[in-house]
Amino acid sequence: MSVEEIKAASRGLRGALPIQLHEPAPQFDDDVKQILKFHGIYQQHDRDIRGRNQRRYIFMVRSKLPGGKLSAEQYLLHDALADRFGQGDLRLTTRQGIQLHGVIKGNLRGTLHALNQALVTTLGACGDVARNVMTCPATFGDPVRAELQAVAEEITRHLFPKTRAYHEIWLEDEAGNQTRQHFDDNANGDGNGSGSSNGEPPEPDPIYGKTYLPRKFKIALALPDDNCTDILSNDIGLIGLVADDGVTVHGFNVYVGGGLGQTHNDPQTYPALALPLGYVPRRQVLDVVEKIVLVQRDFGDRTDRKHARMKYVVYEWGIDAFRAKVEEYLGYALAPLQPMPPLAVDDHLGWHRQSDGRWFLGLYVENG
Repeated sequence: MSVEEIKAASRGLRGALPIQLHEPAPQFDDDVKQILKFHGIYQQHDRDIRGRNQRRYIFMVRSKLPGGKLSAEQYLLHDALADRFGQGDLRLTTRQGIQLHGVIKGNLRGTLHALNQALVTTLGACGDVARNVMTCPATFGDPVRAELQAVAEEITRHLFPKTRAYHEIWLEDEAGNQTRQHFDDNANGDGNGSGSSNGEPPEPDPIYGKTYLPRKFKIALALPDDNCTDILSNDIGLIGLVADDGVTVHGFNVYVGGGLGQTHNDPQTYPALALPLGYVPRRQVLDVVEKIVLVQRDFGDRTDRKHARMKYVVYEWGIDAFRAKVEEYLGYALAPLQPMPPLAVDDHLGWHRQSDGRWFLGLYVENG
């Protein structure tokens, strides 16, 4: 089956995953591998022994951390799980996530259950949904960056897949009890695309539908003087604009259609910078983000995964036509961009004083 057919038949991101998880084979079949990605897991081969007439299956588990925010306890848990279930190292991603490598199939459930106990999820860290939402990770303690972090978490909750599959498969015991709830209250599927594992077909996800998005979808937030998240390389870039009081984010200039990937020798694919869509007040940001996602859901290319990112819709339609379609979905017109200074980049390396008088150290991470 094609990826689109696999998603449509998955019964809310279940497929045969609950069955194959308990089978003795060390790997999942190709169809389940695709569904597994939505749960934040990639099936891989151990490259150290590949090619020696044998194949060892291992798994990568990616945590979804809006803004890269996590407590010391959550970081230490990742470190401990890398030793207990992984290959002894952590990989920090360019989208502010953490990856555990070398996990075997029999330890997947224990890994995800342990992460959930610390209020960390992997749902939607991979797959054809909104990926980890980025914002400035610098801990200056100022109210503006705190507001951007709050918006990143709101968008994350709003765009989580609405299915109980993740909780049923990874977190609940045989009696259906879950010992701790992740901060994502909306991914339970409480009346929205919940379904069940008893064969009853679930309702389609209220945002993603039965086939989710054509490809992955990336969102980032920044400030005009602090574009450390490189927002123009994202499907949606939100530039926070600060009121005259210096502490209130009154809204966002919205950019759409960024993405740096391309396929060698395929002229239909190309890198692109996000283009200006308009201004949105703070109170309407979730509505606008959702409608942009819906346009990509409905018009993104599902026939060619190499040509499926939203940048191709934006650039092939033109930004004016794309804006008109978003406004049609919204039912109101977007305001024009508000004036702002040119984007500046601050990598936050070195020592910086926080608002509480303490200091943080920005470290360069090689190969991040």
